[in-house]
Amino acid sequence: MNLVILMGRTTKDIELRYTAQSNIPVARFTLAVDRPYTKQGEEKKTDYISCVAFGRLAENLEKYIKKGKRIVIEGRIQVDSYDRDDGSKGYSTSIIVERFHFADSKPDEQAQEVSQPEPEKVILKPLDPDDDDLPF
Repeated sequence: MNLVILMGRTTKDIELRYTAQSNIPVARFTLAVDRPYTKQGEEKKTDYISCVAFGRLAENLEKYIKKGKRIVIEGRIQVDSYDRDDGSKGYSTSIIVERFHFADSKPDEQAQEVSQPEPEKVILKPLDPDDDDLPF
């Protein structure tokens, strides 16, 4: 099974292009993913991972995701090979994105403020010991 789930931030605005022959939308972008563990005293390390999306998904990524947005992507790893000018074989690895999810919380001005309603005020009067209407 080839399944990848990553959470990171986009390194720049996503650029949408179209294939020459069939005019399919293609979005290529880089996702900066922090490594979860570092040795004590060591700087946090980040991996920069190449991602590609096609079709409607590519259009939605370009429309809604800007530089620095944190997203979660689901997809698969794809390794492609090519011939270099010197005759040697080259390889490139990228993630083919099949789904994405927003991972940033809403900005404060968009968040709805939830407040509790104030309780009704009840005025209690002291009991009169001479009152015969006591329930007991």
